[in-house]
Amino acid sequence: MAGQPAPDRTRPGEPAPEPHVSAVAVGGVVFAACVLGIIGTFHAIAGLTAILDENYYQQQNDYPFDFDPNVKGWVEMISGALVAAAAFTLFNGRSWSRAICMIAAGLSAVENFFFTPYHPVWSAIIIALDILVIWSLAMYGHREAHKVYGTPL
Repeated sequence: MAGQPAPDRTRPGEPAPEPHVSAVAVGGVVFAACVLGIIGTFHAIAGLTAILDENYYQQQNDYPFDFDPNVKGWVEMISGALVAAAAFTLFNGRSWSRAICMIAAGLSAVENFFFTPYHPVWSAIIIALDILVIWSLAMYGHREAHKVYGTPL
């Protein structure tokens, strides 16, 4: 059929076809935003608890990263607020917001690594969720942002 255009090309004047968007990628970003918001809230609550109760973190013997409980509380509360704020930037569909959230999730995982002796199971869960958030944000690209939020291609 010589007169018909190839299926992957458009005719002059026709709009370009919409890019195919994976439902897993879009759902992954919603998942990442929700999980980052929850992780940030949990960090902030644990930090506030450590500030209000000096005995929240017990002294660890022979742990090189054993800081003052008040300092730990402030670090955890401020980082929690930053992680939760980063989660809200995901809904604008910009590349920089995904990068910021990936950095925030990475720093959250590192922070939980340092707090592992104080709450080991909880830290392992948060580290696993942070890694899952980084993966889901890495799978979400510019095509998906264009399809979902209408950002320019």
